[in-house]
Amino acid sequence: EPLKKVLAIDPNDEVAWFGLGKAYMDDGNWDAAVESLESCIRVKPAYSAAYLALAQSLQKLAQLDRCREICRQGIEVSTKNGDAMVTKNLEALLQTIG
Repeated sequence: EPLKKVLAIDPNDEVAWFGLGKAYMDDGNWDAAVESLESCIRVKPAYSAAYLALAQSLQKLAQLDRCREICRQGIEVSTKNGDAMVTKNLEALLQTIG
């Protein structure tokens, strides 16, 4: 709820979108997580961790083609950002789903 209030005030707050997405993931609400994380990336396309969380949520929904696409985009972004851990996790996820 606090995150929704922040977003009502500032819909361009990528940290709030990411937090909301992670909260939905914790609840197993994958559809809502995907929506929030896509909003996060729309607001800040360089938010590496959002790609990983989005890819994980898409995997849970068995949306594997979209998951692969997000993994590839995320690897590109995280590599550019120097986020080695995110890159490694996205590469591992990509290998898992083939």
